[in-house]
Amino acid sequence: MSSVPACPQCSLENTYADGALFVCADCGHEWAAGDAAEAGVVVRDCNGNVLAAGDTVTVIKDLKVKGASIPLKQGTVIRNIRLIEDDAEHIEGHSDKIKDLVLKTIYLRKA
Repeated sequence: MSSVPACPQCSLENTYADGALFVCADCGHEWAAGDAAEAGVVVRDCNGNVLAAGDTVTVIKDLKVKGASIPLKQGTVIRNIRLIEDDAEHIEGHSDKIKDLVLKTIYLRKA
């Protein structure tokens, strides 16, 4: 595994070390080694909006839910989300019908 961290701006892992700096090949963002540890993980929705704990999101696609007999329909509102520590791709929350969901952020839009 590489010791180069993911980009704190776009959270993609296509990064490389350039002297004392890290550079993201996708967005061009440059940061020092100490800056990434201070910034933490930035969680973004499908449109690139930053998500925070307690936000409300909307599902953009019908999703099958493991352990549930009904799917999570497009347009379902998930209120009061919780962020998963050190994971920019998943959030926790619950809908009116299904409790204790872990959802990928690529299927969510900030409401």
